[in-house]
Amino acid sequence: QVQLVESGGGLVQAGGSLRLSCVVSGRTFTDYAAGWFRQAAGEERKLVASINRSGDSTYYADSVKGRFTISRDNAKTTVYLHMNSLKPEDTAVYYCAAVDAFAYSGVVKSQAVYNHWGQGTQVTVSS
Repeated sequence: QVQLVESGGGLVQAGGSLRLSCVVSGRTFTDYAAGWFRQAAGEERKLVASINRSGDSTYYADSVKGRFTISRDNAKTTVYLHMNSLKPEDTAVYYCAAVDAFAYSGVVKSQAVYNHWGQGTQVTVSS
């Protein structure tokens, strides 16, 4: 059984930085592509960034491009989301997700495809 545990959320002032971590356990980490999603109050959950199995290909939503960086440490079975220049509109619950991608080397952008999810971590950016 695959488990994802996020950490690193919190309260930060606008312009500040946070790093979210997602530890994945249960199966071979490099079999999975991963992504970070977020859900603001009253809104649908949306993809923020995704990374392929090897970590050499990434995707970012336009709203975070240039400010956020997704990465993975396969030795530590951990996916990271580095968030810089945070804005109040980045306030949301952030979810880590993973999907079995044994024969696929690209990033996965479709939320419906992800089959493993963490519990979420709250990020609040004050103005």
